[in-house]
Amino acid sequence: MGAETPGTEVRDLRETAHAAQVRELTAAGALDDPAWRAAFAAVPRHVFVPYFWTGRGAGHERLWGDDPDPVQRARWLRGVYTDAPLATRLRDGELLSSSSQPSLMAKMLAALDVRDGDNVLEIGAGTGYNAALLCHRLGEDLVTTVDLDEEITESARTHLAQLGYHPAVVTGDGARGCPSRAPFDRIMVTCTLPLIPPAWPGQCRPGARILAPLSTGLIALTVRDPAFAEGRFLHTSAYFVPLRGATAGAPSAETAALQSLPYELVENERFQFMLVLTAGVLHPREALDLWRREGRPPRERFGVTVTPQGQWSWLDDPQGPYVWPLGEV
Repeated sequence: MGAETPGTEVRDLRETAHAAQVRELTAAGALDDPAWRAAFAAVPRHVFVPYFWTGRGAGHERLWGDDPDPVQRARWLRGVYTDAPLATRLRDGELLSSSSQPSLMAKMLAALDVRDGDNVLEIGAGTGYNAALLCHRLGEDLVTTVDLDEEITESARTHLAQLGYHPAVVTGDGARGCPSRAPFDRIMVTCTLPLIPPAWPGQCRPGARILAPLSTGLIALTVRDPAFAEGRFLHTSAYFVPLRGATAGAPSAETAALQSLPYELVENERFQFMLVLTAGVLHPREALDLWRREGRPPRERFGVTVTPQGQWSWLDDPQGPYVWPLGEV
């Protein structure tokens, strides 16, 4: 047999790296569901991340798969198949879009609890990688992905087509959902929210599930009807690019008050979650007192209720003593 061509060698390296990542995610318990394990094995991440930006000193460095320097190409490939989020689109130094951490994607897809025949809306198209995994699991006709930025949706559409997937890729404000493709059985959100856009429950079937990053966690809401949704946070942390559009602009905690708190508590993930969730309602000192009094509660003790009249976060019981408005609907 003749010697392998450079193209064959590169393809083999990518396939090897892809297979290794699937094994690592499986070993870590992120792919316990055989259906999602098959999806991650069938959908290579490098197709969706032909380049990414990495922080280097005061600026950013772009790594890409077609770099003429083999050392740089190797760095790109290692980065693509590392279990880490990757910055894929910057504008004036601001992060606009990223490829999420694969293990977190796997956990979110498992928590979405899709069933055969479910119609799924994804808010935040990103690279298209998550939509491809959904297409493999459910079929492209049942997948809709939305993003505000036309460059992002066009890029995602191109990446998806490379693997033969053609879901509905829509350019628009994700906060308004996608009424033309409703009703949905599942809504999966890959950008951080200050509150739940009221359009979403109205585009869901009764019993639908909405999984969304809120504060620094993931809220899993069950939709009872167009006017009511409620649920608890998952135990996992989650950090995403903020939603841009009609519901953009999360509240922030009081900086001066934070400076009076012990540093180790401000940096504590559990306390930080509660601090962000109650920002603008509880003074950080009040939040700290409550957090200590309630035994440093984990994320899954908190929940959210969504109605047309308002939205509330709560600790333990939506009818209990610890209830806080999330913001203006």
